[in-house]
Amino acid sequence: MAAAMLWMAGCARDANNKDAIRQAVIDHLSARKGLDLNLSNLSLDVKAMNIRENEADVTMSFEPKGGGGGMTMQYSLEKKDGKWLVKKKQDFGPAHQQMAPPPSELPPGHPPMGQPPAVHPPAAK
Repeated sequence: MAAAMLWMAGCARDANNKDAIRQAVIDHLSARKGLDLNLSNLSLDVKAMNIRENEADVTMSFEPKGGGGGMTMQYSLEKKDGKWLVKKKQDFGPAHQQMAPPPSELPPGHPPMGQPPAVHPPAAK
């Protein structure tokens, strides 16, 4: 009986964390300036979460409510003053700086930059 009560308490805590984490991601996205995202048209769900005391890594799914393809995103969160907050993304650091510069010349037969190719498929509707 005691084991069942502990298991139920753990499930309730996970559900509370899941709801709080979902809300933290919504708050984070809503606060982003320049992000043209209508969250009321999306279903957001926590697909996976790994909680370590005051830190969490989560996988969120974003799917249009009317159907169609969706996407998943990874977020790192931290708990401050009892509230989950999405951590700011860190710079990519030295590995990013070691990337080779883009070539200065285009390969033979490549159309000029900024112009579509001569034969361009129709845009999807």
